[in-house]
Amino acid sequence: MRVQFLWWEGCPSHPEAWQRLHDVLAGLDVHAEVERIEIKTDDDAERWRFPGSPTILIDGQDIAPQAEPVYRLTCRLYFREDGRPSPLPSEATIRRAVQQALARCQDQV
Repeated sequence: MRVQFLWWEGCPSHPEAWQRLHDVLAGLDVHAEVERIEIKTDDDAERWRFPGSPTILIDGQDIAPQAEPVYRLTCRLYFREDGRPSPLPSEATIRRAVQQALARCQDQV
């Protein structure tokens, strides 16, 4: 499983999201190396298809894809399971994406 954590220094949410990601991986007993990628410019944002900080990709897939993302240096908005906005992905969102990736790996075996 390939996990990438994309972040922008101007966003105060990325440290908590980084910890949340690691907590979920540990809770699922998943030992994956997480590549930390700092997005520094709007060109980086376009190249990485970065809709805001923090963004988590698992096997190249955004854990919370957006219908029409705009790629730029900004903080990202997520939505909790109850519909309320949040600057962080919920643990449930991260867990669901990891479990889906694990299931895809099992299907390929």
